[in-house]
Amino acid sequence: MSDMLVSLLSVKPCPELKAKLEEQGIVIRRAMTPDMYRILPWIEQHSSLSAKGEAATCFSRQPVSLFIATKQADIIGYACYEATCRNFFGPTKVLEEYQGMGIGKALLIEALLDMRSIGYAYAIIGGVGPKDFYRKCAGAIEIPDSTPGIYKDFLGGMQKK
Repeated sequence: MSDMLVSLLSVKPCPELKAKLEEQGIVIRRAMTPDMYRILPWIEQHSSLSAKGEAATCFSRQPVSLFIATKQADIIGYACYEATCRNFFGPTKVLEEYQGMGIGKALLIEALLDMRSIGYAYAIIGGVGPKDFYRKCAGAIEIPDSTPGIYKDFLGGMQKK
């Protein structure tokens, strides 16, 4: 899976989308450190052990570089940045039953805007799965020759011999 590049200079806030989600009881917000031991097991259950490891790093940053989507007290999605590498977005996930509502886009935009606010002009989305989603939501472009990228040597991706 290749990496993608996003110009943070062109990313716009989407208050209408956040308001629409809030009308449905869905809140997009920065994770808080006291929630870490609730969020990390959720990420492991719904994403992977590797994603949990990446997300754990986000809690060591100030401010925390992880955003969550909640409905009441239930986590329904998350998005990280600067988890494995500086200036990288990801990992991210929205529960399948909530996909298509704009939650993923709202999480992505919040994280990208936060990256811009700390001084980045561009962001890298590492090991992209849904390329069309990132093209549509953030104007991302594929980075040539970026496969296998930063994840080539991590234990979760290495083939046993």
